[in-house]
Amino acid sequence: MTDIRILDAEAARSAIPDLCEILSDGINSGASLGFMLPFTPGNAVTYWREIADAVAAGSIILAVAEHEGRIVGTVQVGLASKPNQPHRGDLMKLLVHRSARGLGLSRKLMAAVEEEAARRGRTLLVLDTATGSEAEAIYPRFGWERVGVIPDYALWPQGGYCGTTLFYKRIG
Repeated sequence: MTDIRILDAEAARSAIPDLCEILSDGINSGASLGFMLPFTPGNAVTYWREIADAVAAGSIILAVAEHEGRIVGTVQVGLASKPNQPHRGDLMKLLVHRSARGLGLSRKLMAAVEEEAARRGRTLLVLDTATGSEAEAIYPRFGWERVGVIPDYALWPQGGYCGTTLFYKRIG
């Protein structure tokens, strides 16, 4: 059984151990998620505590996928705070643990977080992802429009430049 939930701050804090495992799995498998190797458990805990605080502040939507009693996937939308962008959000960190891939969790997570973002008044979502990554191929299947590529935008966790591909999607 799979369940997709939008977490409040208390639930986000309770989920930190599982979220740390998912983030570590992604980074250690080579995903470009804003962190470098070596990646420590302390790095993960600090990151997820900051996200839980942002959920409490109302600046981030955090969704999780639970399968067989444990959290195995997550995605976030950062709600733009600039006065001229109240309609926009930034999709971040779509992650599904390698042990749970192939179950359609990415699609379910995306649908849930897009619905919640629309409920909160967002009509446009944007994202960037590493060019050439598995993730780059997923987003068009979910209705996201590719905008273009910025070369040498970031580093892979193990080092070396990677480009980023920009996408957007109108929702609501």
